[in-house]
Amino acid sequence: MQLAIPHAPRSVKLAQVPGAVARLVRGVVLGLVIITVLGLGASYAGRYFIEEQRFTSSAELVDAVVGASHAPPPSQHEDAEGTLDVLYTFAGEDHSVSGVRTAAEHAAGLGHGARVQLLVDPSQPGRPREATHARAQAARVGLLPWGMGLGALVALGGFAWEVRRLWRREVVPLRLGALVWLTPDDGYLPEGKGEAVFPAHFFRQDVKHAVRARCRPQRAPVRNGGKVLAAVVPSEPGWCRVIDEELARTLGWVR
Repeated sequence: MQLAIPHAPRSVKLAQVPGAVARLVRGVVLGLVIITVLGLGASYAGRYFIEEQRFTSSAELVDAVVGASHAPPPSQHEDAEGTLDVLYTFAGEDHSVSGVRTAAEHAAGLGHGARVQLLVDPSQPGRPREATHARAQAARVGLLPWGMGLGALVALGGFAWEVRRLWRREVVPLRLGALVWLTPDDGYLPEGKGEAVFPAHFFRQDVKHAVRARCRPQRAPVRNGGKVLAAVVPSEPGWCRVIDEELARTLGWVR
């Protein structure tokens, strides 16, 4: 094989690197799946958020009397809920409602005849909420849009990071890296599928440089006797990328 390799910077595109576009497409698909899931979640959370905001803005504060309280055992109070049976008057009508949710610790401290405050929606006077618990829930719901937005940014950031990683790992060594004849320390290249890493060395100006090299064993490397052609990674001089025959032909480095 006769080589005709131009001086750096060389014209190399990501699409010319075997497997790079497939990995990028997988990243795009994964990113789209994440964004779709986040979008569906945002749609559901948005409706819930709007409903909570509507209730909080329209509900009226009403005094109530506890008929009975129900709470789990003290050992299970953390982040748990209890319920109250309450009696209250709203818009001139008496209401008796069971199962009004509140914090378990709060429910445990209320007995028969205790007074609590409820938030009552005028359009649904029979579905009150315990005021302190409802306000705490509304505060948590208010964080949902920020959480969904952060998730979308993380998905986009992950895709951008993958593109940058592919460019620096696959393209930059071929465009700007020094090309060397690499000698595997074990005398042979690793076998198997996928990408493999092996120790190797090369000489430059009579100085031996030990490196870690990446190759794909299923692809035939460009050889010169027992040596293989490789590109040094500019940002990490201790790493090299083995150049296979298929890639050399794709880049037009073969006469």
